[in-house]
Amino acid sequence: MSEKVRNMFAEIANDYDRINSILSFGVHNAWRRKTVLESGATAGHRVLDCATGTGDLALEFKLTVGHEGYVLGTDFCREMIEHAPDKAEKKELVVEFEVADAMNLPYEDDSFDIASIAFGIRNVDDPLVCLREMARVVKPDGKVVVLEFGQPTGVMKAPFTIYSKYVMPAVGGWISGNREAYTYLPETSAAFPAGEAFLRLMKESDSFSGTRAVKLTGGIAYVYIGTVKQN
Repeated sequence: MSEKVRNMFAEIANDYDRINSILSFGVHNAWRRKTVLESGATAGHRVLDCATGTGDLALEFKLTVGHEGYVLGTDFCREMIEHAPDKAEKKELVVEFEVADAMNLPYEDDSFDIASIAFGIRNVDDPLVCLREMARVVKPDGKVVVLEFGQPTGVMKAPFTIYSKYVMPAVGGWISGNREAYTYLPETSAAFPAGEAFLRLMKESDSFSGTRAVKLTGGIAYVYIGTVKQN
């Protein structure tokens, strides 16, 4: 699965940002700001952003941790992350980027105050391994923060289902030339545990002393926050 996902993201990397902005109507920017806020990030913190893609969440964290802070963005798809340094330079933000697998992070224990992942944990082969790796590299009482799609209920359920099943593949496929990728992405979102189900997964990892979830836009997305256990 990993190689298939890597190749898929490599093929859509050049159009990824443009398509995201169109399909989300720009609301993903507000979701990232909320993620940073819920993480408790402050000036001087060290942040690891896993599955950073083209770097947007890493850049958002850098705005908060400031010059005295440190942000490292990683992704296992080189073609995606290649776009990130130019974005950082245009925003005059100093952020480091390198290729790394979120399930096998090449960093020492207790190296960061926060580890984050946005719209990436559903694409790893084993989310439990990913959560444990992220917690491993974070200091005790630090935070692991996950931004991921959910499955909205109530009045949002029907329109979101129609939009994700039909509109996203059509628009994403037309712009990128890869309809399969924009069929895969909403399908994985619909199948991935959300809300209380994901909190149970976090608890199963046995890495956190406390967990909580913040619902965004009627449950279309969630921010999950785990406080890393004392060793």
